[in-house]
Amino acid sequence: MSIQKEKIKKIIVEIKESPDSFHLLKDDMHIINEIGLDSLQMINFLLKLEEEFDIEIDYDSFDIEEMSSIDRLSIFLSKQKKADKTDW
Repeated sequence: MSIQKEKIKKIIVEIKESPDSFHLLKDDMHIINEIGLDSLQMINFLLKLEEEFDIEIDYDSFDIEEMSSIDRLSIFLSKQKKADKTDW
């Protein structure tokens, strides 16, 4: 498991307040449909992602499909990190 995916899972566990669920999270699980983050949890999740990965998500152009799995979110975060570095 990549460090990035592990961090994503730790954030999910923290937001869900379910420490025992870490081992149940799979990289291909749909973050909204299978993990079941509600709207408030989703907002907190996105804010924690920004903080943890030192990025700024452009919510006007953010595609909710990036949340279709932990794998896909990890790819999005990597691209976002690179884009943020080039914005200087």
